[in-house]
Amino acid sequence: MASPGTTTRDHPLSRPFRSLREARTALVGLSAVFLFEMMSNTVLNVALPTIGRELDAPTIALQWVTNGYSVVFGGLMLVFGVLADRLGRRRVMIAGLVLLGAASLATAAVTSTGELIAVRAVMGLAAAMTTPGTMAMAFRLFEDEGLRVRAITLISTVGMVGLAIGPTVGGLVLSFAPWQVLLLVNVPIVALAIAGIRTGVPADDPAGLHRAPADLPGGVLGTATVVLTLVAPTLFVATGARSWAPWAAVAGAVLAGVLFVVRERTVRHPLLDLSLVARPQVSGGLAYKAAAGLANAGLAYLVTLQLQLDWGWPPALASLGMLPQVVVLIAGGPFVHRFVQRVGIDRAAWMSAGSVVAGLAVYTLTGRLGYPWVALSLVFVAAGMRVVGAAAGVNVLNGLPADRTSTGAALIDTAAEVTAAVGVAVVGTVLAVLFAGDVTDRHWSAGQTGQFREAVTVSGGVLTLVSAGLLGWAMRRTRRVAQ
Repeated sequence: MASPGTTTRDHPLSRPFRSLREARTALVGLSAVFLFEMMSNTVLNVALPTIGRELDAPTIALQWVTNGYSVVFGGLMLVFGVLADRLGRRRVMIAGLVLLGAASLATAAVTSTGELIAVRAVMGLAAAMTTPGTMAMAFRLFEDEGLRVRAITLISTVGMVGLAIGPTVGGLVLSFAPWQVLLLVNVPIVALAIAGIRTGVPADDPAGLHRAPADLPGGVLGTATVVLTLVAPTLFVATGARSWAPWAAVAGAVLAGVLFVVRERTVRHPLLDLSLVARPQVSGGLAYKAAAGLANAGLAYLVTLQLQLDWGWPPALASLGMLPQVVVLIAGGPFVHRFVQRVGIDRAAWMSAGSVVAGLAVYTLTGRLGYPWVALSLVFVAAGMRVVGAAAGVNVLNGLPADRTSTGAALIDTAAEVTAAVGVAVVGTVLAVLFAGDVTDRHWSAGQTGQFREAVTVSGGVLTLVSAGLLGWAMRRTRRVAQ
């Protein structure tokens, strides 16, 4: 079996990189991919009111401009991660980048909301083809664990910068250019990514690819599970917890998930070998990522509602209220490697996930007492999120065979997407049950304010307990390996 970093004979690289400087061309290309993925939603959200006016789009249609991308992206990541391990990681990523460039160019011809949703869905497909390969390729470029952590941290820093500046860039561009430019900007990013990956990333050695036949029925069941899980929160928000539609989506997700597990345990060549997922490093790393994703999504949703609806802050001031998180996410990059090097990859994983859970707990208990407590919770969460992606990711990939790295990266991203959706669903469901009236109304009565704050306590408490449970389970799973 080929070790990470082995290449085909026609590629100029014949050994793993010994420094980030040697791998700079590859890292530029991979960072460009992650930059697109992180900016894709935030840069467009600020333009939704403009898009609605120009395309005469109803609110639910605008919601699917964002959700169409997220659902397709989250639903297909695992399938394309598995395919990349069979067909070649670089090959699948470049194909996805070409598709992304074509979809971005098609934005210039969009004349209706339906066309825009279709374009966004194709972009989600392209993101599913490219995103899992980012971490997998960065991991395989090096043999040294420290270099792997530093490379993944560098790529994630670029993504965090994109996430932070997305709304600002979007607002600035809209002041002098049409909204289509916000998606057309993907074209030069795609060109940079393709150039960096073709030049700097070694081609996959055919001997290092997974050769088992692909399990198409398993892929359908897995995709259905993730898609229904991602659609359910949207239905809870749009139709309320008393409607049958979101509960039908939840039931469908559970049924598809059960059938997926049954099939993967019995079929000769499963899409996802569950015995690999059960390995302590893999399952523990995924649980760390899930705990952090669940807590982060719940906190972000609750703080956004609190600042603008409970406290009445205008959007501009509310965006400044999130500044502590942005500062820590961007400025924390140089410290991640030192921290991991000092405490070790396993301790870094549970400490960073624990920081995110602690941030949600601080907010749940003290957030209503004033903004300084909200800022403190944001700092805890941002500090943890800055580390847990790289630490948990390296843990997962270390626990898998060399021919399953893209599958592992896809599992990590899918865990993040699904738990984020579950976090939003929990908050939305509790709000629907406890809050009387429309939560988006500008003026709340004293009773509604009390109901909202009760919903914050209940939903934050539930998410904190579940996240802490995942964290404790992961610590038990990985402790044996560490010892």
